Amino acid sequence: MDEYRPVQQEQWSPYASNGGTILAIAGDNFSVIGSDSRLSEGFQIYSRNNPKTYKLSNSLTLGCCGFHGDVLAVTKNVRTQMKVYEHVHHKEMSCQAVAQLLSVMLYHRRFFPFYTYNILAGLDKEGKGCIYSFDPVGSYERETYRAGGSAASMLQPLLDNQIGYKNQEGVIKESLSIEKAVSLVQDVFTAAAERDIYTGDGLTINIVTAEGTEVREVPLRRD
Repeated sequence: MDEYRPVQQEQWSPYASNGGTILAIAGDNFSVIGSDSRLSEGFQIYSRNNPKTYKLSNSLTLGCCGFHGDVLAVTKNVRTQMKVYEHVHHKEMSCQAVAQLLSVMLYHRRFFPFYTYNILAGLDKEGKGCIYSFDPVGSYERETYRAGGSAASMLQPLLDNQIGYKNQEGVIKESLSIEKAVSLVQDVFTAAAERDIYTGDGLTINIVTAEGTEVREVPLRRD
């Protein structure tokens, strides 16, 4: 009798989920984008000092998380194309132009997508805060606030309530200041760190204004 060998199926995925959360808010003359600093997979923490915000220029920051290998590829390609544009046209790319560039880059890889969550924060040509959110294959839109990453499902409803004033009929909408936006980012990340094991260790906040980009560091829980 032939030796009995059960059928065994082998599975392999080119992707890995390294966690992390990003969040951005646009104001009248500023934009704020923050991310946690934990790089992990499953129940293993690889790094406690790996923020997911990448400064592209003095007035432009990209938040990118997901599979860390694809994050490095996306940010490297965007920076390279921005540098080529600067050498050819002798000026920096605008926030709208970089958003279009990133959209084309993601769509080009639509049959083997980059496993990343992307949010671009900066200022538009009129000096107003603008953020762009993307799906994995390049569709994007300009928004006032957006969360992405492992804790996005927890943070987005809170932003809808505090900034979008959803389910708050009769409430007068107040103009959003920089300090209020930063305080809100700190609060929602503190809440996310309590409920999401892939978010924690530290919070990096990039505040983009006409004067440039200010970076603030805030500790989060480390367990």
